[in-house]
Amino acid sequence: MTPTEYEYLRKFLKDNSGLDLSADKQYLIESRLLPLARKTGLSGIAELVQKLQAGSRMLITDVVEAMTTNETFFFRDKVPFDHFRDHIMPEIIKARANRRSVRIWCAAGSTGQEPYSLAMCLKEMGAALTGWRVEIIATDLSQEVLEKARAGIYSQFEVQRGLPIQMLVKYFKQTGETWQINPELRAMIQHRQLNLLHDFAQFGTFDVIFCRNVLIYFDQDTKINIFNRLARQIEPDGFLVLGAAETVVGLTDTFRPIPERRGLYKPNDPRAAAAKPVLAAAAPRMAAAMAGQ
Repeated sequence: MTPTEYEYLRKFLKDNSGLDLSADKQYLIESRLLPLARKTGLSGIAELVQKLQAGSRMLITDVVEAMTTNETFFFRDKVPFDHFRDHIMPEIIKARANRRSVRIWCAAGSTGQEPYSLAMCLKEMGAALTGWRVEIIATDLSQEVLEKARAGIYSQFEVQRGLPIQMLVKYFKQTGETWQINPELRAMIQHRQLNLLHDFAQFGTFDVIFCRNVLIYFDQDTKINIFNRLARQIEPDGFLVLGAAETVVGLTDTFRPIPERRGLYKPNDPRAAAAKPVLAAAAPRMAAAMAGQ
């Protein structure tokens, strides 16, 4: 890959997915895009770049998906799910006692382990949510990972990563060497394709937003833009959950950290968020979904 080709791909990925690669990530592009080039019958990266420059829409989607697919597993990092069970939902149940409904958004839901983990947490609450309307929306850039998430079928290796054995037995059915999550939990989740660079106002407001391990790949202006737009989609007393390596501190005043609860944030006055300008550097360019956990 020539330096010119690499710079073209860096700009292409930033414009189309928000992925902000440093100058020393050439090996990452080669490791992910060379197999894609060969799979599609191209001679290598150079021909792939030529096809992208010619505007091949199918290849554009394939390249973005190849570069933005990230690791995920059930109950990843544990702490956010402890917060969800012990702090977030008790407050939501109390605050929504009259409405008896809760809306949750998993941005970058990938192959489904995170939203299904949340669904299992909710099921474990039992009678506390009897009669409640529970809505979980899981979005991602990649149509391929969304299809896997909808099917809810996982390998032995995938269910062994983070999933307690009692939940595996309770909520999954084994078929041969794979496990499928039961229809009741699958029905709790709506899987939608979305690029976080694109407008997501159509989804309405949420009580809880999980947006974990995806903003770390964006530059500062894009992060600020997304935080400001997330603030418009969250209830004034709602919760934002970020990954362990992510923070709003120093980027925006639309959210404030909750002391002693790592990765957990509350919105500030939503009128302040509504007044924030949308940065041109983070303008949306493509409607697809952001992958990864």
